Amino acid sequence: MTDKTQKLSRWYFGGLSSAGAACVTHPLDLLKVHLQTQQEGKISIVRLTTSIIQKQGILALYNGLSASLLRQLTYSTIRFGAYEVGKQTFETSGQPLLFYQKLLLAGFSGAAGGVLGTPGDVINVRMQNDIKLSPQLRRNKFYFSYKHALDGVIRVTQEEGIRQLFSGCSTATLRAALMTIGQLSFYDQIKIILLESGYFKDNPITHIISSIFAGAVATTFTQPFDVLKTRAMNAKPGEFKNLMDLFLYTAKNGPFAFFKGYIPAFIRLAPQTILTFVFLEQLRSNFGFYPSNVPES
Repeated sequence: MTDKTQKLSRWYFGGLSSAGAACVTHPLDLLKVHLQTQQEGKISIVRLTTSIIQKQGILALYNGLSASLLRQLTYSTIRFGAYEVGKQTFETSGQPLLFYQKLLLAGFSGAAGGVLGTPGDVINVRMQNDIKLSPQLRRNKFYFSYKHALDGVIRVTQEEGIRQLFSGCSTATLRAALMTIGQLSFYDQIKIILLESGYFKDNPITHIISSIFAGAVATTFTQPFDVLKTRAMNAKPGEFKNLMDLFLYTAKNGPFAFFKGYIPAFIRLAPQTILTFVFLEQLRSNFGFYPSNVPES
């Protein structure tokens, strides 16, 4: 019987896995956005969660879920897909890519995903942030936020222009490149190290351990860009002249302002990364395909 560990992933498995993980971790992502868009004052994650539930109900923690799914099905499908196709193209049997080559491939894949996933990210940030505003100040000037992600895309295009859908694209692209480096290339490398140690097998325990370390690396790499990206996407048109203006505005509160929401970001990214790779490995094992030089059982 052919070893299932030799199976390869299909290019779209990463997007499906990320979307599934987003359904579980969305409330943590929402809390992270709220913390990052605060310029003054401090509020604990527990107090923030309690306040949202008391004022809006528990379902408010899933505000913007459709936008989150849109983002994952664009951003993550592209970055995972490009990385997987790149690996399968350049790797040969018994000759995997070197670590620095994986870093370069992950960075390129992440940047591509960051650009094309920005519109979904813009709508995601806005829908999550809207619930902390009074009804009169919400973006559609009515009692409710965008009805769903596609409604948000259409309305931003009509009311603010298509360029606004790509606000924060530069920081989103940098963040996506670093996120993909931290998640995909480090996950692969850590998994290889664990398997080569002889103490681990290719099973969910190894996948979870590898993804925890990858999530920690990715959070540390991306948090400053994540803060700037979130603020750029949530800003009113013309509020910031350029990236440097946004950087200086944030820096007024000191260097730690760039790491606002770090704890909820890691708390959210750790399970997001774990679930994504656990789902991905299960999809690969059960629905993947064997290389042409490995016969199926």
